[in-house]
Amino acid sequence: MGIKLRLAERMSRLGTETAFEVLARARALEASGREIIHLEIGEPDFDTPEFIRKAAQKAMDAGFTHYTPAAGLPDVRKVVADHLSKKIGVAYQPENIVITPGAKPVMFLSILALIETGDEVIYPNPGFPIYESAANFVGGKAVPYPLQEKDGFRMEGEKLKKLVTDKTRMLILNSPHNPTGAVLGKKELEGIFEVIKSREDIWVLSDEIYGRILYDGQHTSIAAFPGMAERTIVLDGMSKAYAMTGWRLGFGAMPEALAQAVTKLAINDFSCTSGFGQKAIEAALTGPQEEVEKMVAEFKARRDLIVAGLKQIPRLTVTEPSGAFYVFPSIKDFGKSSKEMADYLLESVGVACLSGTAFGKFGEGYIRFSYANSQKNIRLALEKIKTTLEKL
Repeated sequence: MGIKLRLAERMSRLGTETAFEVLARARALEASGREIIHLEIGEPDFDTPEFIRKAAQKAMDAGFTHYTPAAGLPDVRKVVADHLSKKIGVAYQPENIVITPGAKPVMFLSILALIETGDEVIYPNPGFPIYESAANFVGGKAVPYPLQEKDGFRMEGEKLKKLVTDKTRMLILNSPHNPTGAVLGKKELEGIFEVIKSREDIWVLSDEIYGRILYDGQHTSIAAFPGMAERTIVLDGMSKAYAMTGWRLGFGAMPEALAQAVTKLAINDFSCTSGFGQKAIEAALTGPQEEVEKMVAEFKARRDLIVAGLKQIPRLTVTEPSGAFYVFPSIKDFGKSSKEMADYLLESVGVACLSGTAFGKFGEGYIRFSYANSQKNIRLALEKIKTTLEKL
């Protein structure tokens, strides 16, 4: 007789990331002989640039295979601080930086360090599902900001003001945004700043992991606004801009006192981030940036291709993304739920995508396509999507 598993109650408050579940289903269909076009997973289809791979290999040979300081190697923390200072316009020091295995620990450990039971965390919905999951898991109350297509899926100060209460302790921003590709410009950030500038007890977690993948203009961070660096956690990492998803390398910039608390949690959780991985960060951030620029140019070409193709499909509406590598068309006129539509496209024509509800309840009526795939495959996917949707 097997032992009955009794999970802790807190596990019931933990969500998941549907992209990996859909990827597993798509892989299973491929294993059975089906041809699948992968537009579901948020992963650049490029290889990590060679000079970064060689730097990691060199670091291994040089002995960077042992424990490192929990917050990261001092010289690499300085490189990250210099990089973010230039990118954001805030004078970060190494003491403000914590290097982590992937960017998710910056999110999770910051929420764990700051959010008490009953504290409210405002987050974008649709949005990256781990925001809601982490806030609920630690006993906070996740408060969705419903992003709307008519607003370009951007957060606005006047609507945010209605959600802020005495219990609000954190606001989560994500720009460029997953799943819509929307970008918060200076105008939107000024509106948000006006709402929270007098509330020094509200922290901001600014997820800027897609900050290098912009098609127009310059990246703007709320951390650069007066007084905001003192209560903003900037989340960034190597996965998207440098095609290093499998390396699991991220970093956060935050006030020194919070960095110390997050480091203490890191010691209790994962100890440290690999030394050779950190030397890869150093090489990437200080080395030539042409590979990143070429990748962004290719993403822009793919963006233009998929948006133009989706606009040719009757009853489908699409907002052009300004960053990241996702497009979030409305399927409200087809009489299917988001999940039904995503399942239908996978099962009927072998195009894997994600239901809008994978990103929260306000994603209903939409599906997400990742255009981190070749232009050839995007064209083929568009043909399949158009053919099958015209039959509905």
